[in-house]
Amino acid sequence: MKKLCTLLLAAGLVFGAATGASAIDFQAKGQWLMGFTASDTKLIHKKRVGNDKTTNLESSFDAVQRVRLQLDAVASESLSGTVYFEIGNTNWGRADQGGALGADQKIIKLKRAYIDWMVPQTDLKFRMGIQGVTLPNAAGGSAIMDTDVAGITANYKVNDNVSITALWARPLNDNFDGNRWNGRQAGSTRAGYLDNLDLFSLMVPLTFDGFEVTPWAMLGMKGANAMEGIDGWQGRDDNEVFSTSDGNLPYSLYPYPGIKGATNIGGTGKGYGSLFWAGLPFTITAFDPLNIEVDINYGYSEPMGRYDAVKQGVVKRSSTERQGWLAKALVEYKMDWGVPGIFGWYASGDDGNPKNGSERMPSIVPMGTFTSFMGDGNLGWVWNDFALDYSGTWGIGLQLRDMTFVENLSHTFRVAYWGGTNSTSMVKYMNNSFAWDDGWGNGTSPYLTTNDGLLEFNLVNNYKMYENFDINLELGYIANFMDNDTWKKAGERNSSFQKQDAWKAQLVFAYSF
Repeated sequence: MKKLCTLLLAAGLVFGAATGASAIDFQAKGQWLMGFTASDTKLIHKKRVGNDKTTNLESSFDAVQRVRLQLDAVASESLSGTVYFEIGNTNWGRADQGGALGADQKIIKLKRAYIDWMVPQTDLKFRMGIQGVTLPNAAGGSAIMDTDVAGITANYKVNDNVSITALWARPLNDNFDGNRWNGRQAGSTRAGYLDNLDLFSLMVPLTFDGFEVTPWAMLGMKGANAMEGIDGWQGRDDNEVFSTSDGNLPYSLYPYPGIKGATNIGGTGKGYGSLFWAGLPFTITAFDPLNIEVDINYGYSEPMGRYDAVKQGVVKRSSTERQGWLAKALVEYKMDWGVPGIFGWYASGDDGNPKNGSERMPSIVPMGTFTSFMGDGNLGWVWNDFALDYSGTWGIGLQLRDMTFVENLSHTFRVAYWGGTNSTSMVKYMNNSFAWDDGWGNGTSPYLTTNDGLLEFNLVNNYKMYENFDINLELGYIANFMDNDTWKKAGERNSSFQKQDAWKAQLVFAYSF
């Protein structure tokens, strides 16, 4: 009897394992990137404040790798789960990234983890968990939000032409340690108090023959302490609590931190401040091979406390309100050898009076993709999810995309001029003459006035050696036309900078499956 029970138990385990294996289909996908870059991406060679001088000594060569692995557990078309890991970016030789001798640092990061499920007998789908969220956009990527975030997305297909998507996302919550409250000293008893940032969005994709449009809107609620503890915010460089891996909210939601006094925001009696965005992206393909893309955006961030902007020793009580708009467009024509096109954008800029807030459009994680050097238009790797914010700028560019003259070898060439829409009067409120460079590499563009400009060149060459293996060579150059005469009026007029052009040559080996 004992032997019979043992056999039955073993059989049960075998059949149970077989049943589980047949019920769940595990699918793996991922990407390995190995890159080698020679570059100098700084736009300033030397800078001076009083007698203190600094010279750019940026490393000119880096060897970097990144691995992304995604595992899907698919039970059926109506139910699946996904976990997505990232290893890197890992600079070869760098210990804290696991690239030094031994390579034994804990560098595996969770990128996404969510479940997909469908309500039975309906077309209503849900996605719950940490997921990739890109707000509807056309022509140059999302200027407001393209990132990984925890939340719930619901999608319902009304018919072949109309769908409805709703989103709740929670970018920030339970990070406040209680040491400050609304910009004032508090105590640990207020840890976690009013520190959530929540977003609610409704999108309505409309698809017709030769025309697609997705009107959308997003509301947000930002707790009075939601920003407390972010690296370098509110003057807390020595006691930061947490940092965000994507984007840079102090730069994208508040007045430009380079303004003297803008990071020392006072208290507010409000528990929550409202956020609002709206967009109207549309694409016209009815005149194929002509393709037209247009995107119009508006954003608003309610003021939460005030700050003292300083203009040559004179203090002006200023608002943390931020609101503005952006329009961008792309027109291209498909030909046998490639796709020539023209693109451009215009965004509102600061009017020179911080007392009424900032006129630059706020954002969460902007991901501009018109270009590949200042933007994120090639492999999405260089900025590692920190891409470009178009706010306060305008631009126009030409591109020759996907040119092919040899089998499996393609080329994309772009040239774009970046101008500024911010008033030159804002310079007098800045910390120093090179404060315009603070945003470069911090999830936003350099702060450009109407007297400033940058000229960018991109050449991306891609060779598909195998079906899953590409060799990608990118060459980029930025000619610097920042205006010294304008910026020497900044701060106490005791600072200066020596500008330089930026360049890079990047070779990436990409294996995707």
